[in-house]
Amino acid sequence: MERGKVDILCVQETRWKGSKARSIGAGFKLFYYGVDSKRNGVGVVLKEEFVRNVLEVKRVSDRVMSLKLEFEAVMLNVVSGYAPQVGCELEEKERFWSELDEVMKSIPTGERVVIGADFNGHVGEGNTGDEEVMGKFGVKERNLEGQMVVDFAKRMDMGVVNTYFQKREEHRVTYKSGGRRTQVDYILCRRGNLKEISDCKVVVGESVARQHRMVVCRMTLMVCKTKRSKIEKKTKWWKLKKEECCEEFRQKLRQALGGQVVLPDDWETTAEVIREKGAGCVIWKEERR
Repeated sequence: MERGKVDILCVQETRWKGSKARSIGAGFKLFYYGVDSKRNGVGVVLKEEFVRNVLEVKRVSDRVMSLKLEFEAVMLNVVSGYAPQVGCELEEKERFWSELDEVMKSIPTGERVVIGADFNGHVGEGNTGDEEVMGKFGVKERNLEGQMVVDFAKRMDMGVVNTYFQKREEHRVTYKSGGRRTQVDYILCRRGNLKEISDCKVVVGESVARQHRMVVCRMTLMVCKTKRSKIEKKTKWWKLKKEECCEEFRQKLRQALGGQVVLPDDWETTAEVIREKGAGCVIWKEERR
C-alpha cells in the first residue's frame, strides 16, 4: 500500500477471528471481522491519518463489512465483500447477496459507495446488453457467479469499474493459479460517480495473497461547494421614530449638504448623501436570502 500510494484497501480471506481494529505498521490500520480462524473473514485497511474520518463500522458477517467515512462533507462508504466460491451451496451464495443488498439499501443515495470484493465470478469480456453497468474489458467468458455480479450492479445502479479501462490482459487478470488466469476481484461504484475514477488496473508484482493480485483504482472525490446565502441589508426605518435618532440624522444631513438648497436635478447626489449619512443613524439589519 505504501509503495503504491494506496489509502484504502479492501481485503478478504483474512481468517482472523474477532471484530477489532489494529495497527499493522507502516502507518496503516486494519478494521476486520471474522468468526473462524480457518476460513472467510473480511477487512478494510486505512491509512492512519484517515481513521479520524471514520463515522461508522458495520460488521455484517465474515463475508461483508463496511466503513463510512466523511471527507469535507462528502460521505464515502467502503464495502469489503467475499462471495462464496463456485462449489459452495446456493443457500450460502444467496445469503451473501442478501447481506450485500441490505448494506446498499441502508446507504443514502447521495453518499458515495465503493465496493472492493472477491466475487468469485467472471463477468466476462464484452458488454453487449449490459452497457449501462460495465465496460468491454473483462476477461474470458461470463459464468453464473459473474452474472450475479452484473445483476447486482443493475439492481443498485452501479458500474463494474475494472471493465471500463482498456488494459493489457496482464493488468486485468486478478487471479493466477498454475495455468489458470482469470478475473474474480472487482471494484464497483455508483454509476453517477464513475467520472471521479481516473484509472483502475491490477498492479503486477504486488500480491496480497498467494494467488490473488491487487486491484487499484484512483478516485478523486468531487466536493460540491455550498453556495453561500446572499446577505441583503435592510434599513430599520422605525429607528427614525425616536427623536434622538431623528435629530442626529438631521444634523448630519445639514453638515453634509453645507446648508445648500437642494435642487431637483441634484437628486441623485442628494439621495446618496442621505443614504450614506443615514447609515450611521438608522442601523442596518442583515437578512439571508
